[in-house]
Amino acid sequence: MAGAGGGSSCSDENDYDHLFKMVLIGDSGVGKSSILSQFDRNVFSLDFKSTFGVEFISKIVKIEGKNIKAQLWDTAGKERSKSDGPYVRYTVCSATQDLIPRGALGAVLVYDVTRRNTFENVKMWLKELRDHVDSSHVVLVGNKTDLKNLREVTTEDGAALAESEGWSFVETSALDSTNVDKAFQILLTEIYRAFIERTLVK
Repeated sequence: MAGAGGGSSCSDENDYDHLFKMVLIGDSGVGKSSILSQFDRNVFSLDFKSTFGVEFISKIVKIEGKNIKAQLWDTAGKERSKSDGPYVRYTVCSATQDLIPRGALGAVLVYDVTRRNTFENVKMWLKELRDHVDSSHVVLVGNKTDLKNLREVTTEDGAALAESEGWSFVETSALDSTNVDKAFQILLTEIYRAFIERTLVK
């Protein structure tokens, strides 16, 4: 799988070579919005509110010498929430078609390493991706690694699933920002390299 070759962030939103749209998907409460906040502003907020509908951010990231404008969409299903420590946990998970943006070129598929059911639901989200997104460009992310004593999904479990689907895999902590940038850099690099290959073929 593609690595994160030379990824770094830039500040000028109008100075970019390519725009790539990506989606964050997974059960509610796994930390998608917190991951997005860390990537966008290097901030983790304990005053977390669930995403209703779709929100997105744009950020310029340098990938292999090119300025890539990453448009990152954070989706939400229809769930009821309950508070649990620094994170918000949810029960029912379901996406709706209109919450996945058209033209998305890849996805960060997030589960919570402290909740086995969110890992098992990855297959359900994969179906959503295959219906609406190029599912060849996916980074599987196991989030909340800071909650070591609550872990229910091993690193090996996540890596094995990713390998079986041909995805990249990384574990993150939105709380302390571990590997958050890396996850997006890996995905952007994969999308960029595929874009270049298609351009050369034409």
